[in-house]
This record gives sequence, structure tokens and C-alpha cells, in this order.
Amino acid sequence: MNSDAPILLAPHPTLAGVSTLTLNRPAALNALNQAMTAAFVTLIQQVAADTSIRVLIVQGAGDHFMAGGDIKGFVTTLESTGPERKQHFIDMIHVLHGAVELMQRMDVITVSKVHGACAGFGMSLAIGCDLTIASDDAYFATAYKAIGLTPDGGQSYFLPRLVGMKKAMELTLLSERIKADEAMRLGFVNKVVPLADLNATVDKIAQQISRSARGSMSGAKRLISTSLSHTMSEQLNAEAESFSSCASKPDFVEGINAFIEKRHAKFE
Repeated sequence: MNSDAPILLAPHPTLAGVSTLTLNRPAALNALNQAMTAAFVTLIQQVAADTSIRVLIVQGAGDHFMAGGDIKGFVTTLESTGPERKQHFIDMIHVLHGAVELMQRMDVITVSKVHGACAGFGMSLAIGCDLTIASDDAYFATAYKAIGLTPDGGQSYFLPRLVGMKKAMELTLLSERIKADEAMRLGFVNKVVPLADLNATVDKIAQQISRSARGSMSGAKRLISTSLSHTMSEQLNAEAESFSSCASKPDFVEGINAFIEKRHAKFE
């Protein structure tokens, strides 16, 4: 593994079935540039195809999670014409969004581990993960307003669903910095812990999920993430299909036997 790469993907050193995706530009607050975009897309595709990975921890190197897009990279586009800049960014963002969508569809459960700055696309990435755990020093900002842009990375999709339309509008239009405890109160962070406890807390969560039945975890992810676009009848049918599919698998047999025998289940 190249430690100088803009993103690092590695197996967790102690937890089976868990991998870490580390945003690795700490000197730039892990700001997103073209190299990181390309790496992100490639690595998410790799994770989605690897059936040995049950949980992916998304984290930032250094003192911050991610401060958004790389402004220095944006500067290099200013000599282009308006239409040229539009084409440049639409090409880049469509590629990036393919990976964002894949993260939502893939069976792997994603857990973002947030500390320090979490802004712009960094905020989109953090709240787009299945679970978001933050340290008490973390702060969030939509941030696009400051440079005359609108959200990307699915932020305008995730925020209204997590905090409601009015609050999402406020967070985006005013772009005020939100502390971790307020983010948890609003509902786009699951837990806030002291910075010293962040690694241990996320590892405990990842271990708990990785030891669960894969079909149960991926099925629950799929049911919940698609529920808001379904009618009740559609959702009930989806639940019936997922439940019965899980019941057809060996993990269900192991789970029932373990319960009867009063022991911990050992899922495949």
C-alpha cells in the first residue's frame, strides 16, 4: 500500500471483516482534489466487490475528517471560460457521484469516524454513511455558500431526510458552523464521544456489525435506505421478501440454534 496515496484502503489491524478507508491529505485538511476523487471511486468499487468486507470505516488522517473541496484546485480552473468550467466540474462530479450512489447500494455497512473539520463534500460523505460517529471536537458546515456553489455528494438528498426540510434549508442557506452535540441533536450524527474514545467507540460498533449475519445487516440497510421512496404496500412487500430471504439462509439456522442453546451465534 502506498502511504502517499490520497486515500488509503486497508484491512482493520484487529477486526476481521472490517476495513478502513482513510482520506490521506492531512496537510490540506483532506480536501478533495482530482487525484482523491479518482482514488475514491476506484476504492469504493473495490470495497463493493470484496465479499470479505462487512464494515467500512471512513476516516480522515491528521486532525480533521475533510474540509470540503480543494480550493487550490478550483483556482486552476479560473482561466477557463464559464462553459469550460461547467463541463470540467460536471464530468468530475458525475464520476464522484457514481461512487456515492454505490456506497448506498452496496451490502457493506459504512461508518464514518468524524473529528475536527467536516465541511462541504466531507459533510456529504460523513452523513451519507450508514452510521456517523463524531468526537466532541468535530464541527460541521455545508460550506458551499462561501464560494458561490451548491451542494454535491448527495448532501441535498441526505440532509432533508435526516433533519427535515426547514432545517436543511437553514443549514444550507446560512452555512453556520454546527458543533458535534448540535449535529447529534439534529439527527445527522448518531453518537458523540470524547476524542480520546473515538477509535475505541467506532471499533466496538464495527465489531458488533461485522459479527452479525451479513444478510441481516445488508437487508436492513436496503430496507431503511429505500423506505422513503416506497408506499406502505411496497415497503411491506419489501420487508416480506427480505425477511423470508434471510430465513432461507444458514445464518438463520445458526441464529435460532444459538438462541435455544443460550450461546452467541457464530454467523458465516
